[in-house]
Amino acid sequence: MPVVTRESVLIFDLDNTLYPSACDLFSQVSVLIKKYVSETLGLPDEQAFLIQKNYFRRYGTTLRGLMLEHKIDPADYLHKVHDIDLSVVAPSPVLSQALTALPCRKVIFTNASRSHAERVMQRLGIHNHFETIFDIVDADYIPKPEQQPYDRMLARDGINPKNAIYFEDMAKNLLPAKDMGMTTVWVHSDSDWAHEGRDDPRIDHETDNLPEFLEMLVAKAVR
Repeated sequence: MPVVTRESVLIFDLDNTLYPSACDLFSQVSVLIKKYVSETLGLPDEQAFLIQKNYFRRYGTTLRGLMLEHKIDPADYLHKVHDIDLSVVAPSPVLSQALTALPCRKVIFTNASRSHAERVMQRLGIHNHFETIFDIVDADYIPKPEQQPYDRMLARDGINPKNAIYFEDMAKNLLPAKDMGMTTVWVHSDSDWAHEGRDDPRIDHETDNLPEFLEMLVAKAVR
């Protein structure tokens, strides 16, 4: 179990990490992505869905595929595909209390947009705990697990990777972080596609309950 000090930096992915994957927000986003691809490219839903998944596999996000292949406006895309109902996400006072009790910097590192992250954080009741958000725009639309977003995030926010603990539901996104010197924590996900890389020895810790894991960090924290 890592020990948190005032020099530590806790880095959190957003979706399916700060809230349980059982909320299944991505199913809502997926429907809106398919709609966007269908309407933008003038394709029936079935073909749009195939392109959506093909671009996700090839480019890391459907957005990046659409930008490279079709020169779409990323701001328009991000606004439309994140127009979702967050009522399925319950406020988490336990998470908020654990974050309050950890005496260090905390940041969000997400492949989603800043506005989506802010809405989710508000819904969870944890928006006041985070110093900053590094989103897909900050990453120049290059998604994790490409190396560039990690380099940019650490440089922008002045983070020493050896002081960082990174929490993420997509196991493969932890691997570059570990190679840079971070401590890695895999937050279990119900989604099969989040399990790629789960058996890699570069994953230091894992949990199926983030608030509970953070409470254990609180108990060991050096103040």
